Amino acid sequence: MTTRLIADETLTAALARMLAADLAPGWTVLLDGPVGAGKTHFARAFIRARQGDLAEDVPSPTFTLVQTYDDPMGTEIWHADLYRLTDPSELHELGLEEAMSDAICLIEWPDRLETRPPRAMTIALTPCPDPALRRIVLDCPGADRLAARAGFVAQAGWGEARVVPLAGDASARRYFRLQGPQGAAVLMDDPGGSMPAFLAMTRWLLDRGFGAPAILVQDATQGLALVQDLGDDLLARVLERDPAVAPVAYDRVADLLVDLHHHPVPDVVPALDGAALADQVGLFSLYPQALGIDVPDIGPLIAGLHADLAADQRPVTALRDFHAENLIWRGAAPLGLIDYQDAVAAHPAYDLVSALQDARRDVAPQIEAVTIARYLAATGLDEARFRGAYALLGAQRGLRIMGIFTRLCLRDGKPRYLDFMPRVWGHVQRNLAHPALAPLARALADVPAPDAAIVERIRARCARP
Repeated sequence: MTTRLIADETLTAALARMLAADLAPGWTVLLDGPVGAGKTHFARAFIRARQGDLAEDVPSPTFTLVQTYDDPMGTEIWHADLYRLTDPSELHELGLEEAMSDAICLIEWPDRLETRPPRAMTIALTPCPDPALRRIVLDCPGADRLAARAGFVAQAGWGEARVVPLAGDASARRYFRLQGPQGAAVLMDDPGGSMPAFLAMTRWLLDRGFGAPAILVQDATQGLALVQDLGDDLLARVLERDPAVAPVAYDRVADLLVDLHHHPVPDVVPALDGAALADQVGLFSLYPQALGIDVPDIGPLIAGLHADLAADQRPVTALRDFHAENLIWRGAAPLGLIDYQDAVAAHPAYDLVSALQDARRDVAPQIEAVTIARYLAATGLDEARFRGAYALLGAQRGLRIMGIFTRLCLRDGKPRYLDFMPRVWGHVQRNLAHPALAPLARALADVPAPDAAIVERIRARCARP
């Protein structure tokens, strides 16, 4: 993918820092362009960004030909200037070709190479008539988004910030922490079109006192936003460090949902009703299909069960991806909220199921029972009706997740989610044990559990990323 832009020194450095946050060992960056075009300026910003607080001087390697650096993640970075290279055979003496396999290599004057390295991208810089500007041509995967992110942060006044990647989710969204003179902020890059929904829900939540991040700068058209950094204390991490926090934490989860469900549903969210649940559960078929098994269409069953068990209950706002990795522990402050752009109007049990039947971590049965009881006591909902709907929504959600995890492996080359399948299937089986779900349990009776052998069968078919 090729992208072109005009950049000053600030934007050039911002582009280098953005690339530094993205690049993995084994990649080579070919910095092409004449003398004075800004190749060393780009390389210097890249290397110092990788080194962070340990950044050192980055001199031009014009006379040494090669300079090497280490970053805190243990990656070796090679910065080469081949202008004075008299013969390609000298590359063997430098060790540059060997380094390309497991280091990050930045090479100025790449036309001196005999062949293009196997995992290489080209960044070509040429001067403009205005000496403060240069033309940059990016020829690399994701060049358009890389340029958009760099341009956005530079225009927002964060062009000097260091960029650190944050763990993403199963979508195409990307998250980065910016650390600059102003402090810290989180850059959201959402090429999928859900940024307007995120911004609308953020405003709605903030207006009602919930712990969503403040919006600092946004460009919904480009799918970019700079938001308040709520910190690193994801509830999942806090519970891993100190399991004793769980009773208090899940009391807070129940109380948050009680408060959230008191507010009328915002007009901007779609309904997750029986028809929508039936449509979504169609993804489950990807799991048995990956094993060569045909199963009946369970969508009509889901819709019918929803009509029997849940349709009479007034819908509430459900944040949908509501679990311990999307909640941030902030002491006495309200729980921080992230990843709520897919909020819906749904049965009150939906977010409780999401939090208590977590695909990524075990929640103790006693915690699940106490949290449900706390929610019911605060809302006064009919317990028997609620538990039937809870089981249905838990089964539907788990079955859909089984299909999503299969698709992430087979289509998107992301096999790590397969490791969660046994836990999710366990949730499904517990939910199917509810007497009201007997028809659904019968329909799925022949579907095998995702044991180690089945998970490996699917993993063996994983797409290459």
